Amino acid sequence: MRAWRLNELGYPWDVLELGEYDSPEPGPGQARITVEATDLNFADILHCQGTYQERWDPPFTPGMGASGTVVAVGPECDLTVGDRVIGSGVGSWGGYASEALIRGATARHVPDDVSIPAACAANVIYGTAWFSLYRRGQMQAGETVLVLAAAGGVGSAAVQMAKAAGCTVLAAAGGPVKVETCRQLGADIVIDYDNDDLYQSVMDATGGRGCDIIYDPVGGKYFDVARRLVAWEGRLLVVGFASGTIPQAPANHLLVKNYSVVGVHMGGYRGRKDEVLDECYAEIWPQVANGTLDPLVSQELPLDGLIDGLRDLHERRTTGRVLLRPDL
Repeated sequence: MRAWRLNELGYPWDVLELGEYDSPEPGPGQARITVEATDLNFADILHCQGTYQERWDPPFTPGMGASGTVVAVGPECDLTVGDRVIGSGVGSWGGYASEALIRGATARHVPDDVSIPAACAANVIYGTAWFSLYRRGQMQAGETVLVLAAAGGVGSAAVQMAKAAGCTVLAAAGGPVKVETCRQLGADIVIDYDNDDLYQSVMDATGGRGCDIIYDPVGGKYFDVARRLVAWEGRLLVVGFASGTIPQAPANHLLVKNYSVVGVHMGGYRGRKDEVLDECYAEIWPQVANGTLDPLVSQELPLDGLIDGLRDLHERRTTGRVLLRPDL
């Protein structure tokens, strides 16, 4: 098998090497899959640097998740050879390879009417959007939703999901390419926050009312703008901190406007309320199959194209998802 391996911590483009390796044997609760698609994530860059909250010691193959077909099963694993699955990578043998090890207990079967690359692209972004908008945000048809970083992976998913639910969607992104991407996603109003005043643009668009839901995967300076844009009894969804800065909300401001700041941690449901994860994907997969939800994929890269993809991701030159396709 071919795999990218990291023998010392650092930026992935400095320390990753592509080579030939023996296929890893799955241990208890594990399965080995042939990788058909893996999504690139910022967290994988942090893993390589040793700065992610879950630290891995070299040597290892990064890639937090992988999707494909099961070819070998270890003891105490409920998967069977031939299953089409998406799973979390296991320690030293992640998804940036032609084969990977996954945890059987957290693997999710891919329906027959959904392609594995589409499922890979949809898995995290629509799961995050569903938990944010429906489970935590209690989104209702007719509400106004502002999505920050709307041309990115989780942002583009939120735009599509809110539109499909009958909401008015304001999409904020940086630069003309990403703004045009938001228009193609179906956003009702698009704001270029690199060149336009985000606060004034939203207030003008909503007649000074603000938005019922604000979906914020960015944090940093945009959080302070976002909280001022929440409508009375609105919900500010804290989805992530792509800016790298974790903001704080003044409690007196919450009191005056009577709004909620709501944390969203999809992974926190695993092992606590697995039935909610099942409910989430029972709603998502049919919509992916019929095209209601169509994951935005900006690049599909062969295995030897990984480094360029990670650089683009790091420099925020991508839109939607970037997939690694070892079979290309």
